[in-house]
Amino acid sequence: MSPTASDVVNGGISFWYADDGLPALRGPLSADASADVVIVGGGYTGLWTAYYLKKAAPFLRITVLEQRFCGYGASGRNGGWLYNGIAGRDRYAKLHGHEAAVRLQKAMNDTVDEVVRVAGEEGIDADLHKGGVLEVARTPAQLARLRDFHAHELSYGEKDRELYGAEETAERIRVAGAVGSTWTPHGARLHPVKLVKGLAAAVEALGVTIHESTPVTEIRPRHAVTPYGTVRAPYVLRCTEGFTANLKGQRRTWLPMNSSMIATRPLTEEQWETVGWAARETLGDMAHAYMYAQRTADGRIALGGRGAPYRFGSRTDNDGRTQETTIEALRDILVGFFPSLAGVRIEHAWSGVLGVPRDWCATVTLDRSTGLGWAGGYVGSGVATTNLAARTLRDLVQLDSGQAGRTDLTELPWVGHKVRKWEPEPFRWLGVHGMYATYRVADRRELTAHTPDSSKLARLADRVAGRH
Repeated sequence: MSPTASDVVNGGISFWYADDGLPALRGPLSADASADVVIVGGGYTGLWTAYYLKKAAPFLRITVLEQRFCGYGASGRNGGWLYNGIAGRDRYAKLHGHEAAVRLQKAMNDTVDEVVRVAGEEGIDADLHKGGVLEVARTPAQLARLRDFHAHELSYGEKDRELYGAEETAERIRVAGAVGSTWTPHGARLHPVKLVKGLAAAVEALGVTIHESTPVTEIRPRHAVTPYGTVRAPYVLRCTEGFTANLKGQRRTWLPMNSSMIATRPLTEEQWETVGWAARETLGDMAHAYMYAQRTADGRIALGGRGAPYRFGSRTDNDGRTQETTIEALRDILVGFFPSLAGVRIEHAWSGVLGVPRDWCATVTLDRSTGLGWAGGYVGSGVATTNLAARTLRDLVQLDSGQAGRTDLTELPWVGHKVRKWEPEPFRWLGVHGMYATYRVADRRELTAHTPDSSKLARLADRVAGRH
């Protein structure tokens, strides 16, 4: 008999920290200070930005301010998908032309290999395995969407993507009811916490100052304000993703969307025989309320999806604790995909927030009149996108300071993109919860409809959400 949700280790930030251990805390800011660049947020975006800036200009005095510890947010809680997806690409094609969006996609393809390269160069063992990304369809409607998605990706220059039928899919992974899949080589599995810890250590070794336990309450031109003092710098870069709403004046900038995960105990060899998954691709599906999963280095399945998608007033959690109904829902997805694992123990569950702009577009910006910059709004695709964003912020700072000229990255279409704010409460809460409730209903209908037509409910939810 399988354990109940109450038997699961719940929260504690994430399974990845339970596996690798919490870091020793770096000291907080103790007084007013100055720097050439101050970076707010010690996740992937902030650390990658510090890394590339310091590498490009070793003389820069760079300070990173982190409210808890590096990797406390999404960087230490995500699904470990290092892949080439980027939020907003289709909108950028409409705004700037197809070729501009193709350049953005090519940059994302290259970013996967860039992260692998730096991890190797810096000696960061993050359990990286470049097995690509496999996305499966399990209903006729999902199959129709998958074929459209596959063709759409090819139109953005991804010529090495492959489309599989049911039999070819089963040869890779035995997902119950899978009728097709699409695979791209531009993806890898990794251990999120091992990456963020290694990156923080590499940044410190370069001479960057990191202050943890230092919440920034307000950002204004040339100032990052904390309870312990203010850091003054010509450039202040906001890299706070899902925690952006905590900053003064930023409540409605990016919505902190909740995502939840479970991790099984390590599977036996016999269990893996029934599942397949020998190539260790990251795994997703074509449902409207989609799932994402990986086969971990120690032989578990870590699987995620939306639970309670949003907390009223853009609040964020403290330690990743997850509702029991969400744990059971994720278990149902796991068993639906792999019925032979019905009795497998779920050992850990956790949640975290990701940043969602009102138009669902990731952005990178540096305001040259104020020195304020920011990057984020990755909508759950941040493991690789943070790296591209950081290299772009580096180039924008160097351009503004006269250290370098324009580059291919500063000309990408997501640079300087402007988006309106989210609606005030209670409309924000009602809209997000209504959207995901509609997606779940649409998925249930498609499971029984046996038609290739996507649910009209899902298309309506997309339009209301501003996703298309």
